[in-house]
Amino acid sequence: MSERQPLLLMAAGGTGGHMFPAQSLAEVMLRRGWRVKLSTDARGARYTGGFPHSVEIEQISSATFARGGVLAKMIAPFRIAAGVIGATVRMLRDKPDMVIGFGGYPTIPALSAAVLLRRPRMVHEQNGVLGRVNRAFAKRVDMIACGTWPTDLPEGTTAEHVGNPVRAAVLERAGAGYIPPGDYPMSILVIGGSQGARILSDLVPPAIAALPMEMLRNIRVSHQARGEDQVRVATYYAENGIDADVEPFFRDVPRRMSEAQLVISRAGASSIADISVIGRPAIVIPLAIAVGDHQTANARHLTEAGGAILIPEAALTPDALSAQIETVLNHPEGAAQMSRAAMSCAMPDASTHLADLVQTLADQGRKPK
Repeated sequence: MSERQPLLLMAAGGTGGHMFPAQSLAEVMLRRGWRVKLSTDARGARYTGGFPHSVEIEQISSATFARGGVLAKMIAPFRIAAGVIGATVRMLRDKPDMVIGFGGYPTIPALSAAVLLRRPRMVHEQNGVLGRVNRAFAKRVDMIACGTWPTDLPEGTTAEHVGNPVRAAVLERAGAGYIPPGDYPMSILVIGGSQGARILSDLVPPAIAALPMEMLRNIRVSHQARGEDQVRVATYYAENGIDADVEPFFRDVPRRMSEAQLVISRAGASSIADISVIGRPAIVIPLAIAVGDHQTANARHLTEAGGAILIPEAALTPDALSAQIETVLNHPEGAAQMSRAAMSCAMPDASTHLADLVQTLADQGRKPK
């Protein structure tokens, strides 16, 4: 009779910031001979296309107090309670060796069931400030693993800094040779994350259009814009004679990033990790409404090292952004130094470190002393 494969249950909410680290951990744990299950909601399911096929994906109905009308908010506690009951029943059957939550409301049922059944459990927080759900479970898990350091933690809790795991497609391009800007074709990658990207769609195209013509004629833009903004953004670029590829979602961001002379991005934890591992100069614009201003915290190490220029939303205008783009693209040596500085912030072994923690806690089967 063959030995039972250990089972890892991952739970992650519906943003790339939660899902990409989960994908990275799944890739490592599968190589180590584990079974891996993912519990997510409909929003998260949009990001599962890149997951290994052997990951068992379970789509649950999620509820949040943050969205929807009064009725939706009244129903949310009952939906969450039903989710916890369902997760508990499944956990009694599956008996996962380890449960890990990456944040977002879909992690509530799995972590709650793990607490009730006393299964080994942990959370991975990508940002420099704990998200609502991870904060709620911070004192009820065996370990908090942090992607950004320092992380603002609840009093009485400790954590281990492992970094933010990046997908295999990013690791394949770790430290990819950087071609500094010059009088030849150059690429700018614009990525806005899953929320708040509209301001980039409003301000980045005119900022690029305002660049000197001798620079602009060499530029190609890859711009990730919301579906409702795609046509107007693409039209603006075309009307201004700018070669641009505008899509709601790029499945090949690692390739585009490795080919870019400059990245313009939100300061989501996964974006910062990708920029650091691949090593590209960046202009980052933290999301102003992010809880606890965590995107500014995410970017702190990268900007202090000189790998990125930070522009707060309050100071973001087409002219200000255009000036910073021109500064980077006009100074090839400075851009190359930014690339090296970004790589100095990278933690390419983050997924291995996180997998080691999972393995250790599962082996112990109890809260570490």
